[in-house]
Amino acid sequence: MFDSLSERLGQTVRNLRGVGRLTEDNIKDTLREVRMALLEADVALPVVREFIDHVREKALGDKVLKSLTPGQALVKVVNDELTAIMGEANETLNLSVTPPAVILLAGLQGAGKTTTVAKLARWLKEKQKKSVMVVSVDVYRPAAIKQLETVAAEVGADFFPSAVEQDPVDIAKAAIKEAKIQNNDVLIIDTAGRMHIDDEMMGEIKRLHASVNPAETLFVVDSMTGQDAANTSKAFNDALPLTGVILTKTDGDARGGAALSTRYITGKPIKFIGVGEKMSALEPFHPERIASRILGMGDVVGLVEDVQSSIDHEKAAKFANKLKKGKGFNLEDFSEQLKQMKNMGGIASLMGKLPGMPNMPKGAMDQVDDKKMLHLEAIISSMTPKERRFPDVIKGSRKKRIAAGSGLQVQDVNRLLKQFTQMQKMMKKMKGGGMAKMMRNMKRQLPPGMM
Repeated sequence: MFDSLSERLGQTVRNLRGVGRLTEDNIKDTLREVRMALLEADVALPVVREFIDHVREKALGDKVLKSLTPGQALVKVVNDELTAIMGEANETLNLSVTPPAVILLAGLQGAGKTTTVAKLARWLKEKQKKSVMVVSVDVYRPAAIKQLETVAAEVGADFFPSAVEQDPVDIAKAAIKEAKIQNNDVLIIDTAGRMHIDDEMMGEIKRLHASVNPAETLFVVDSMTGQDAANTSKAFNDALPLTGVILTKTDGDARGGAALSTRYITGKPIKFIGVGEKMSALEPFHPERIASRILGMGDVVGLVEDVQSSIDHEKAAKFANKLKKGKGFNLEDFSEQLKQMKNMGGIASLMGKLPGMPNMPKGAMDQVDDKKMLHLEAIISSMTPKERRFPDVIKGSRKKRIAAGSGLQVQDVNRLLKQFTQMQKMMKKMKGGGMAKMMRNMKRQLPPGMM
């Protein structure tokens, strides 16, 4: 997400870090580059204009001009304005109503609404410890009802059955009644989508909204449609009292125009973003973290949260203790680290949250492929326990056997062993204050006051 914007905008503000003194001229040049970067990212023109005006006004203020590090101070101004445009801070779901709290999801066909229902149910169950029921009132597509039943089972949510011959309002009322009987905390209603906004669709969803009085009415929209996503959200908001927006497919959106335009145009907060196909790939939208990632400063808080929620802490403690005692790092440990990384969304997701990623050599991120992690796991699984514990014994004939067992080539085995050796060296550096040194280096990437 934001790859092209991050590259353009990140480079522009990084150039300012070495500037000893800000003038109207170099601010003017910088803002021209920023404007072009935002327009290329498909950010709506009114948003770009207001953003540039605010940055210019603050950049020429005494606080920035008299700063000891004016370049870095301006970077912080840009960061603060990006955050402000996207909504300042995450706005949580308002579920403080008599159970079941009804969440109504609306959106156009193809936006990923049904999958988002399941992702949201999973998030509520795991993060909020809520019992969740889901129901589809899409009586126009029997496949949509079946799809919801399948994904509900995948995430462990209760499913309320419905049929195409029923009325959507009757289905919703019956689902609420059943959710009360089963003591569900939340009921999520998946509504019918259309290829475009029409009167019939709006009439039906208004009728549905009036009958169920939802605690949250969320519009699900495909972020890859750019500023059109923001305009579609506004059209829905004009017809329906939306409480928020969920942006889907942000992992495929290299521009980021939707995220930067939606809050400004609709006045409604982005509450969640879909960051992949997995059921775990739904994240609360934190404007300040997204702004930080756009400027190449990473999302250290998000990274820590990923670690806390996904890591097996007992295994991690044993691993840390093993390293501390100097017992070494073997291929069994390497395999365990790969599994933990996969649980946190894969290496590409993790690297996107690390500070300084835009500073990596061009094309380096292209080498990051989560499918290769599966190859590594297959190779390690083809080894004997002795080979995993003592990798030095893996020579010619063993390499051929391991390659054949994993369905890969000998050169793939060699590549894994080389990567393992590099990781072994890195683990040795972690001892004796190595981790603290790494954190200090990360801190230097950020402007003053950002960490």
